[in-house]
Amino acid sequence: MRETLGKMLLSLGEQDESLVLVTADVGDSTRAMYFREKFTSRYFNVGISEQHMVNFAAGLARAGFKPVVICFSMFLMRAWEQIRNSVCRMDLNVKFIATHSGLSDFADGSSHQALEDIALMRVIPGMKIFVPADSFEIERSLSNLLIENRGPLFYRIGRDFNEIITKDCYGEFELGKALVLEEGDDITLIGAGSILKNVLEACNDLRKLGIKASVLDMSSIKPIDENTIERFARRTGLIMTVEEHSIYGGLGSAVAEVIIKKYPVPMRIVGMNGFGRSARSYQELLEYFKLDKKSIVNYAIELLKNAKH
Repeated sequence: MRETLGKMLLSLGEQDESLVLVTADVGDSTRAMYFREKFTSRYFNVGISEQHMVNFAAGLARAGFKPVVICFSMFLMRAWEQIRNSVCRMDLNVKFIATHSGLSDFADGSSHQALEDIALMRVIPGMKIFVPADSFEIERSLSNLLIENRGPLFYRIGRDFNEIITKDCYGEFELGKALVLEEGDDITLIGAGSILKNVLEACNDLRKLGIKASVLDMSSIKPIDENTIERFARRTGLIMTVEEHSIYGGLGSAVAEVIIKKYPVPMRIVGMNGFGRSARSYQELLEYFKLDKKSIVNYAIELLKNAKH
C-alpha cells in the first residue's frame, strides 16, 4: 500500500507543481521519500512535531499550494486540535494521508496501532474520509482526491502488501460511491480497507454453506453512499460491517446512522473493542481479535440465526 502511495505521489508531483508534501520525520517509512528525491524544494520535514506540521500545511494552503500531510495515523492524532481549528474550521485545502493504520503496524504494538482515527476524523465538520481497499484503489482514487477534490480529506492506508481485490471495478472514480464486490440476497457485508480481503474470503465460505452474501467496499466513509446502503438493506434485510477500527464511531457507526434513518434492519458491527497488541505478524493479530475470515463467517451465521427468531 505505501509503495503504491509513494509512487503515485511522485507521479502527481510531476503533474501538478503546486503539490507539496509535509511530514513529521517519517518520509522513509511512509515512502514519501520518492517525492523528496525528485522535488526537494517541495518537500518539508518538520521533525517529530505533528502539531506544527498541520499548522505549517495550513499556511501553505492559504498561500495557494496543495499541501499533503503524510504521517503514521497514530501520531497524526496528536494534532487533532490543529486539524479541527487550523484546517477544517477554515475549510482549507489540506489532505492528510495516514499510514500504518489499524493493526498493520503489528510489531510495534498498541501504542502505534490507530484504532480510533476514523471516529476522531469523522466527527469534524467538513472532513472527508477515504479508506482504499488495495493498491488498485489507491491508483484509482488518489489523483481525484488530492488534485481535483478541494477541501480537507483524511486518507487512511495500512502498512504493507495486500492482495488486489478491486481490479474488476472499472468506471470513473467518484467520492461517496460504494463498490459492489459481490451480490447475494441473504446478508450484506460491508467493509473498508485491507480487511475487505477477509470479508471476501468469508463470503466465499458462506456460499459453500448455501448463504449468498453481498459485499460492499465502503471506501468512502464520509461522504457515505446512503443510496447503496439502503438498496442492499432492502434487498437482504441484514447488514454486517467489518472494520479494523473501534466499533465506536467508525464505519459501523456511519452505516448504522444511515440504516436508522433510511431502512432499519438487524445489524451487527464487527471490529475492535479495546487497544491492539504486539504480534509476529498482521495475520496473527487478525486471528487474535477475531477479524479473520473464519470469525467473520461465524458472526454472519450468528446474525442470520438471530434474525430468524
